Amino acid sequence: MLQLQRLRRLAGANCLLRRHSATWRSSPQNASFAEVLQLEDKKLTGVVFPLQGLERYLAPGVNTASFRTFSPSLDDIHRAEALFKPSGRHVIDYFSSAVRMDHAPQLSQPEVCFVGRSNVGKSSLIKALFSLAPDVEVRVSKTPGHTKKMNFFKVGKYFTLVDMPGYGYRAPQDFADMVEAYLQERQNLKRTFLLVDSVVGFQKADHTAIEMLEEFGIPYVFVLTKIDKASKGLLVKNVLEIQDFAEKHTQGCFPQLFPVSSIEYSGIHLLRCFIAHVTGNLPMMNS
Repeated sequence: MLQLQRLRRLAGANCLLRRHSATWRSSPQNASFAEVLQLEDKKLTGVVFPLQGLERYLAPGVNTASFRTFSPSLDDIHRAEALFKPSGRHVIDYFSSAVRMDHAPQLSQPEVCFVGRSNVGKSSLIKALFSLAPDVEVRVSKTPGHTKKMNFFKVGKYFTLVDMPGYGYRAPQDFADMVEAYLQERQNLKRTFLLVDSVVGFQKADHTAIEMLEEFGIPYVFVLTKIDKASKGLLVKNVLEIQDFAEKHTQGCFPQLFPVSSIEYSGIHLLRCFIAHVTGNLPMMNS
């Protein structure tokens, strides 16, 4: 709590920041973490730690230890955000695309990739992650299967983020060859983020993707998208079911889920921090 109060005082000392934070509710895509700190405690928890914000909807006795497996301090999250802000010497931008591994750029810096069913909200999520770098072009379409290539985005010298084509409905014809080769051959891949629609939960295609990641021994984590579109009851139900599945039936899955909303930007700050951590760019202060 003292840490939170200190960060709020630092943020509140800047009058320009206060003017921007007053408009945060109408323009969340422009909100920095310092501005989010201006929110009241309950709202702040829901925006930064949405999984913990669900605890009051759970039945007594439900084990929520996995909700805090990744528990960065507010200072950690604030530091991680700097990686997603471009500057003169820190360029964040689209780098290249590839339809086959022999076309993929040979990069040595750490890499993370995002995979999921067509229309799960993958491109919208990546756009939200890069919201502090508005010049980065992430194409978002209402048409399922819009992404047909592996799209590489360089975050300065620190890491690369890869947007993979969606699987399932309208997946590219050569999806399996493209993605399987990437997952098996990419030596600098640090974590795969598997997106699941929080409204509908697991689908058959998701289980196929999980089996592939488990077979290849790829470390991965579940990201639950579109939490703004799910009722609290449905969201809690799907969270518990997916959490139970991860605990009982997976080996390479990180035990904590990451619920996010690309519209309200809930969970985006925590996900940025996790990316910074798994790519080796954020030694945790409290670890």
